[in-house]
Amino acid sequence: MAPEALTQVLRPLHNLFNNGNPPELLVGLGVAGDDAAIYQVSPEQAIISTIDFFPPVVDDPYDYGAIAAANAMGDVYAMGGEVTFALNVGAFPANMDPTIVSEILRGGAEKVIEAGAVIAGGHTVTDDEPKYGLAVTGVVHPDRFFTKSGAQPGDVLVLTKPLGTGTISTALKGGIANSAHVAAMVESMKRLNREATQSAQATGGIKAATDITGFGLLGHAMEMVEASGCKIVFELNRIPLLDGATTYAADFVFPGGMSNNKMYFEKQVTFAPGIPDDRQWLLWDPQTSGGLLIAIPADRLRDFQNACTADGRNQPLWVIGQVTAGSGIEVLP
Repeated sequence: MAPEALTQVLRPLHNLFNNGNPPELLVGLGVAGDDAAIYQVSPEQAIISTIDFFPPVVDDPYDYGAIAAANAMGDVYAMGGEVTFALNVGAFPANMDPTIVSEILRGGAEKVIEAGAVIAGGHTVTDDEPKYGLAVTGVVHPDRFFTKSGAQPGDVLVLTKPLGTGTISTALKGGIANSAHVAAMVESMKRLNREATQSAQATGGIKAATDITGFGLLGHAMEMVEASGCKIVFELNRIPLLDGATTYAADFVFPGGMSNNKMYFEKQVTFAPGIPDDRQWLLWDPQTSGGLLIAIPADRLRDFQNACTADGRNQPLWVIGQVTAGSGIEVLP
């Protein structure tokens, strides 16, 4: 849903539960805009719960399943946890070839195995448009989870995947995408955010993170700004983009969600003079299975960079900005 519509439909639920949450519910509806719920079950363990599903964004059924699974598990990693098990959530046309459905489920299952977890069941319904995703359960220590409200002035902002999946996938749907651009996009979307979270937990002292998905980089960063009571400054030339993203952006090839994100959040975002419109649009571009945006205390950045290559990890990262005192978002060249 568009950000404005989602805010409107959730408002009654906030009103119902704000005064009645049990103390064990560490993150829920009362915390605006977080990526998953967290419920403490013991002094050493809390459960993370989330769900996500969507229609196909690529043509290959296996890749679609893997991307949808990686995207759903991304919410657990955004909260600092590890995935333990997942349930399939699917809606498929009655006349869809069963082998296609099997490939979608296989793609999802093998991605869950890669996460060190298992598929434990699921639910399907008949629908005219195929949809697939996961209900995911994870775990985290009650004192070591991440939220959007933990960013502090002086933190450095790190992004762990390039942007551009929205514009490239829209080009794919329109039949104008270069096959090399699509292949690189698919690999990025299939990549788990697990190593990024493991690196952040190994670093210690990190409190704030979110995954970049449907609201785009600026939308999700704005949620962090509002939850943390701070300002974010991005440096455009440091923000990584997938190959081909600037080509399609220049032709205004975007999903409808880009305009929705821009309309809802733009009053709180300032762009430096001279930044072209198409580069601005890419920061509003809805992402599928995007990377993590992590706020890291400046004195821990080197430790995080080292952790990203320790223990066999090969986690890419880009330093793209900083957290300062104030409000809103500023984008510099």
